[in-house]
Amino acid sequence: MYNDKTTALKDGDLCLVIAGTHKGKWGKINDINTSKTGHITITVEQDNTLRFKTLMKNVVPKEIEK
Repeated sequence: MYNDKTTALKDGDLCLVIAGTHKGKWGKINDINTSKTGHITITVEQDNTLRFKTLMKNVVPKEIEK
């Protein structure tokens, strides 16, 4: 279920949410935790300082547009 792209993310990386409540939003990863049930959760902070939590399986790295 987890792919190599999502497990390679770390604090400070840009990510794009591809599933769940926050689908389509993107931001910088601030906090990575493992819950009691074993799911990996992350806190994402957007440019406008809005923060939200989501599951690691719902995000992929965001490509930086040049």
